[in-house]
Amino acid sequence: MADWNEQGLAHLRAGEYEEALRCFSKAVDDRPDDPTGYINVGTVLAAAGEEEKALAFFQQALCLDERAAAAYYGIGTLHYQRGRFAEAKDMFERALGLGLDDADTHFMLGMSLWRLEMPRLALPYLQRAAELNEGDAEAFFQLGLCLAALDYVDEAKRCFEKTLALKPHHADACYNLGVIYANKDEPAAARDWFAAALEAKPDHVLAGYGKKMMEKRLSP
Repeated sequence: MADWNEQGLAHLRAGEYEEALRCFSKAVDDRPDDPTGYINVGTVLAAAGEEEKALAFFQQALCLDERAAAAYYGIGTLHYQRGRFAEAKDMFERALGLGLDDADTHFMLGMSLWRLEMPRLALPYLQRAAELNEGDAEAFFQLGLCLAALDYVDEAKRCFEKTLALKPHHADACYNLGVIYANKDEPAAARDWFAAALEAKPDHVLAGYGKKMMEKRLSP
């Protein structure tokens, strides 16, 4: 018997969503009692914006196996996209508790807590996400924001620098470094970082304002 899930994952990695959906649907047809196919169909539908259909497939997976961690993760992602951060947090906690101990789960749980304005609770999850995926610029950027909110300024600075090492034209990382240097009373360095943010994103309003303020401070 063909392993339709494996074939579907290969198509998904290649960005071939229609082929992935076709393979995952065949997996469901061949093994209707296996939650894996339902989770995979739900994942593709969620990526395509078919949120209600995706939710139905994730819920069917949980009907088959209430410990299907990836289904909780999928439902959590749908809640997060809809701005239902408390519900998303609960789903990501369930996924993590059931063993889905990967960078994405930690990141999304941390982001849900961050959106709920709980930076101190978000911090360890964002830290773990960055540890598990050291090549993820966004993980380091969000960790930097969280650290800055908690007044861990030097640690935040290192995270924004790491973000730029991974993604050199990350405008918001440049901007936040500008803010840090402005608060350290280093207007020349702050001006340069605001300028870098504007170079990366010319319509960055806050960076434009920050640059003007630093130029005023530097003028004789």
